[in-house]
Amino acid sequence: MNWNNALTDYLTFLKIEKGLALNTIDSYSRDVKKLISYLEVNEIKVSPISINQDHIQEFIYTASKEINARSQARLISGIRNFFDFLIFEDYRKDNPTDLLETPKIGLKLPDTLSIEDIDLLINSIDLSKPQGERNRTLLETLYSCGLRVSELVNLQISDLFFEEGFIRVIGKGNKQRFVPINTQTQKYIANYVNEIRVHLNTQKGFEDTVFLNRRGKKLTRVMIFTIVKNLAIKTGLKKKISPHTFRHSFATHLLERGADLRAIQQMLGHESITTTEIYMHLDKSFLKQVVNTFHPRK
Repeated sequence: MNWNNALTDYLTFLKIEKGLALNTIDSYSRDVKKLISYLEVNEIKVSPISINQDHIQEFIYTASKEINARSQARLISGIRNFFDFLIFEDYRKDNPTDLLETPKIGLKLPDTLSIEDIDLLINSIDLSKPQGERNRTLLETLYSCGLRVSELVNLQISDLFFEEGFIRVIGKGNKQRFVPINTQTQKYIANYVNEIRVHLNTQKGFEDTVFLNRRGKKLTRVMIFTIVKNLAIKTGLKKKISPHTFRHSFATHLLERGADLRAIQQMLGHESITTTEIYMHLDKSFLKQVVNTFHPRK
């Protein structure tokens, strides 16, 4: 088995068997391609079957000179997953990454936007332009529903169940969940769809997509990042933010106001409650308030 065949089989496995999202598959693919490139550049003649721990150790050591600890840990995880696949398919009996030490990294959480920050960003949008109404609507949706950016750009008109007060979201691994949507955000979406989007020359294949660019096609993830970045610059916001910051803020604000952690887990689409617990960061004053309010010995 050569590297190209192994990588092709691996990516097919991730897509068909695991049902992973394309962005996740691309990430795993890049990890393996980095290893393949290293072997080619250094003229190391080993196959996916014959490569050993020493080769992997040297590869990681070389890569660590150019990437930080977090990226190094991510790379090791990606390579380890690839060799686990080879073991699963009986191509190998061992995983050459098993004895590698993953660098210790602290829990890194994105900055949280306050409600005032969010209002500042959204209120700075120029509503005199058609894309202004669209941008306000998509940011309101991003925050009020706690969506991932990929979920936002893939949101369909047929996913809107306003009478019931929910939207249907297709998350990681094509898993479906229903998320509540408030009436104000419903009004923004309805206004955008009926007053702005209706005048666009919608391209074939995007007739059901909620958020479109000026050419009538689905917005890209990069475009959402750009919109957020430009608004942060415009308002002079010093925090390093991204579309994911709105999702993080959604969850944090709900938790701070007493929302049940498992309810937040369902709305975020986390498989494990542990993920939701790590995702939140609570200040000590809030924890003290919870104890004072709910503990029988307060």
